[in-house]
Amino acid sequence: MNEMTQPLLFRERFCRRERRSVPLVREFVREAVAEWGFGARMDEVLLCVSELATNALLHGVPPGRGYAVHLRGDGDVLSVQVHDSGDGVPAVRVPEGEHGRGLLLVEALADRWGVGERSPGKIVWCEFTRMG
Repeated sequence: MNEMTQPLLFRERFCRRERRSVPLVREFVREAVAEWGFGARMDEVLLCVSELATNALLHGVPPGRGYAVHLRGDGDVLSVQVHDSGDGVPAVRVPEGEHGRGLLLVEALADRWGVGERSPGKIVWCEFTRMG
């Protein structure tokens, strides 16, 4: 490996279907973001992962199941993926009262985001480019 090549970094965490999983995911992601040199994007990454984890918890995880969070650092790009086994395809929508802002925030803060297929369920992901 030459000096210009950066190693592929990967971490994953399985989360139970319980509210306390969201702060645990945030801490898991905080450690990786700091260690991998994406600290300038910390607030954006943590807000987005909180929204994706909360959406998985509330809408994508049937009783008795959990969700997984995968982090990948590939050069100057940090990818966050939330895997769940629920039906449906999440989409940005007009907020209703205090609900419906999650993907709107992800769309505004992440450099890219999307939804991928998984059997069963889906993968909701977002990416952040290293700053500075």
